[in-house]
Amino acid sequence: MLYREAGQFKTSYAADQAIFPILQDRIALALLLVVAYVAVPLLANEYWLSTILVPFLCYALAALGLNLLTGYAGQVSLGTGGFMAVGAFAAYKLSTAFPGLHIVLVLLAAGLIAAATGILFGIPSLRIKGLYLAVATLASQFFLIWLFNRVPWFNNYSSSGVISAPPRAVFAHVFVTGPEAQPVGKYLFALTVVILLALGAKNMVRAATGRAWMAIRDMDIAAEIMGIRPLRTKLLAFAVSSFYIGIAGALWAFVYTGSVEPLAFDIDRSFQILFMIIIGGLGSILGSFLGAAFIVLLPILLLNVPGMLGLRIDVSTVTNLQSIIFGSLIVFFLIAEPNGLARLWQIGKEKLRLWPFPY
Repeated sequence: MLYREAGQFKTSYAADQAIFPILQDRIALALLLVVAYVAVPLLANEYWLSTILVPFLCYALAALGLNLLTGYAGQVSLGTGGFMAVGAFAAYKLSTAFPGLHIVLVLLAAGLIAAATGILFGIPSLRIKGLYLAVATLASQFFLIWLFNRVPWFNNYSSSGVISAPPRAVFAHVFVTGPEAQPVGKYLFALTVVILLALGAKNMVRAATGRAWMAIRDMDIAAEIMGIRPLRTKLLAFAVSSFYIGIAGALWAFVYTGSVEPLAFDIDRSFQILFMIIIGGLGSILGSFLGAAFIVLLPILLLNVPGMLGLRIDVSTVTNLQSIIFGSLIVFFLIAEPNGLARLWQIGKEKLRLWPFPY
């Protein structure tokens, strides 16, 4: 088999602790980036770029943010949709208040505002955890959506309550928001943002910050005895998670839908992203992407595969089937494989490395 690490000697600690220590993994990543940046823009049509790939990237970034909090730090949250709404409305207010502000700075500032909001609603985690913390974050979800619905200042006193994202360009004439934005430009911009933040998250969970999160997750009392400060560690987890989720909400409103409305970030969105990290794998960067891909592709498969087989299924039935499959898979993964699709992928790689003697 080609997937072997025999003969790949590490001569330094940095090489041994690299993100991808095996040569085959680095080659596979390089090929994946070439496909994502070159092949997809050349071959994919507007439907795939605008309707599938861009929302997949937004979902993956939001799932990554929630995974940092729930999967790595062990803090359950049901307020993901609310924090996405904070990022979306913060980006809108910043864009309208400062028309000359670059889109990258708008996203970073929106993420910081979402991080501050996450710290505020993360304070209860210092005293409660588990189901009680989930209820507390669920309250933040309802409060934030109610706030954006009831306070007209957030939508610049629009009578309809639905506002359009102002046009913004990355370079001189390369728009990623607004009517002049092209699907390829939107996709490449979202892809770049997600890749950079994913690499940052991967390095973060391998550093002292990530180890502190996992220590708090596994046993907070023992972690505190070892010298890890629960106050700082938990609030940092809420801040970083909300930062990622806020940027995902801004990308959703600006790059994907082109409109900012609270209805897009309701409680269903929070549960949807929670399902992503459960199916994809808690405590796994890859699991966030696998879960997002599953959630995005499953409705498409349910709509198209029956037609290929000669079966006619209406849209309402497909929606019900989708809910049934989601629920069944969540129960299955929680019982059979709590670490989700990412663990199955890891087991497959381990078997390849030990072939022809897989365990």
